[in-house]
Amino acid sequence: MVFQGCRKTGRLDLEALETTVRAAMHRAGAAALGELLQFPAPNAAKRSIACGCGRQAHYRELRTKPVLTAVGLVRVSRPYYLCPRCHTGQFPADRELDIENTEFSPGVRRMHALVGQEAPFDRGRERMKLLAGLEVTAKSVERSAEAIGADIAAGEHREVGKAVQLDLPVVVGEPIPILYVQMDGTGVPVVKKETEGRKGKTDGQPAHTREAKLGCVFTQTAWDEDGFPIRDPDSTTYTGAIETAEEFGRRLYLEAWNRGWSRAAKKVVLGDGAEWIRNIADVHFPGAVHIVDLYHARQHLWEVARALFPNDTAGQKAWMKTHQKRLLDKGKIEKLVTALRSLTCTNRELAEKIRIEADYFERNTERMRYPKFRRQHLFVGSGVIEAGCKTVIGSRLKQSGMFWTVRGANAIIALRCCHLNGRFEDYWEGRRAA
Repeated sequence: MVFQGCRKTGRLDLEALETTVRAAMHRAGAAALGELLQFPAPNAAKRSIACGCGRQAHYRELRTKPVLTAVGLVRVSRPYYLCPRCHTGQFPADRELDIENTEFSPGVRRMHALVGQEAPFDRGRERMKLLAGLEVTAKSVERSAEAIGADIAAGEHREVGKAVQLDLPVVVGEPIPILYVQMDGTGVPVVKKETEGRKGKTDGQPAHTREAKLGCVFTQTAWDEDGFPIRDPDSTTYTGAIETAEEFGRRLYLEAWNRGWSRAAKKVVLGDGAEWIRNIADVHFPGAVHIVDLYHARQHLWEVARALFPNDTAGQKAWMKTHQKRLLDKGKIEKLVTALRSLTCTNRELAEKIRIEADYFERNTERMRYPKFRRQHLFVGSGVIEAGCKTVIGSRLKQSGMFWTVRGANAIIALRCCHLNGRFEDYWEGRRAA
């Protein structure tokens, strides 16, 4: 029809032509592939195979099932075995072809995973139709992506288990001048059952999100002419999940170890000063330089300024000029704490607010020596992990109308980190070789 239209109008619709040719090649490819996937009945020596119950399963017949492949739908005919004792059926060819318990080929499932980690599942379905000419459902993209992500997450848990037992291989390689670990948390919208019994941010309101903890590791070897640090290109890797701080600490330690923590000349842990971040830094990275993100520290001061001078922008700025520029930015944290504790007010809520902030700065005194850190050409801001929270988690899991189970969210986070870290192809190859 396309060629007839070209002859009638005299115009060449290249897109229509290439789409038609692709469809024709897919049909030809599917026909050829279908012929290759017609397995013969086994000979007499292979008519019995071992069964998991300890007995032998016997060949019964050839059975056919449809499989969607990268070139279209094909029908696979393969031997079926049945155990007379436990009545378990087996298709050895399905295991060999990696199509056991699925109607999608490995190539199509890999496409499912890649589009599913990048965009909403329905949009992934649209991309597969546009880019690969394959008709799939959004649900099939979701199931495949989450299944593959769950397998990646399970592998990570096994590796974390080795880390707990200190059964970690030494990672060899060139010495690393400076290696950074950063971490932060961000809320992920979840279905109602995942927040039962959890308090929301507003008193009396239930929670609507669960915190996903994300960590990143990157390296630095240089700084610019003004002394500001330069992150090494393509050196950032991520790891994350919705899990306890204790579990996440082990996860992040493993990522740092795999990135060469043991051979880093200088080790830096950077976060916003939250208690769970401080505890992870103390437990898992005790020998590192610990830094509280300067911009979060400034935000804490701004909270005090706004409380002291409500609706008075000029008063807030004047107070901040003294306490930020002269004390915080210069690392004079003891003087800042003294200044905060010397504030007197009759309002109990305000007094409590000031006390809490003074405690925050006092706890993190040594983590706020910013001039000292700058002289060492170190980062003092956690912008890398904040951007990571938006890129890795926010852009995929926090879009309008999305609500996740913890299992589904963790599967996509694991899959997304694996892809962004450049490890997905290695995982895929390793999975088939196992």
